[in-house]
Order: sequence, then structure tokens, then C-alpha cells
Amino acid sequence: MQARRRNFKLAVAARMRSRTSQTHHQRKRLKSVNRRMKRLRAEMKEISEEQKEIKVGQKKVREKFEAIELECEELRKETILITQQTANTQIRLALMFQILKARQNQELDKATILTHALRGLIERGNQQRKL
Repeated sequence: MQARRRNFKLAVAARMRSRTSQTHHQRKRLKSVNRRMKRLRAEMKEISEEQKEIKVGQKKVREKFEAIELECEELRKETILITQQTANTQIRLALMFQILKARQNQELDKATILTHALRGLIERGNQQRKL
């Protein structure tokens, strides 16, 4: 009977060690999972911050791009205006040259007509600038 008791005690002790061992493994596994979760949370937080920085950067780039587009549009308008002014100046110079040539050749009627044309052109230019 003592042998039975002894075997029983040994069996109980073995079960206890087995349970302790299982509990120890479960704790180790739980710690490992917790560490992994903590690391993943930290990585997710870092990724989230990086995404916010990217969004801010994209917004800045978009604003700069829009500003550049506006500036390009203004430059196009200025270029068109300068081209028109240059054309008007060339027309005026051509009329003035023809007026001088007509006066030099004693063609006063032609000079008068060209002078009126030049005055009309200048008046139209002044009216357009007022608008």
C-alpha cells in the first residue's frame, strides 16, 4: 500500500510539474505575444505619424503647384499684353514714318489722312487702357 501511495504521490507531483511547466510555457508565450503586440502598436503609431507628414507634404506641394499655375497664367496674360502693345507700337511707328515721308515728298493730303489715322489709333488705345 505504501508503494501505491508513493506512486500516487509521484504521479501527483509529476502532474503538478507538468501543469507548472505548461503554465510557465503559457506565460512565456503570453509575454512573447505581448512584446510583439507592443512592437506592432509602436510601428503602427510611427506609420500613422509618417502618413500625417506625407499628407502635410502633399498639401504644401499642391499649394505651391497652384501658386505656380496662377503665376504662369499671369505671365501668359502679361505676354499677350506686351505682344499687343508691341504690335500697336510698330503700327504707330509705321504710320509716323509714312507721315514723315509724305511731308518730305510734299504730299500734304496723304500726311493729313495718315495723321488722322494715327490719332484715331492712339485714342482707341487710350480708351482700351481705361477699361
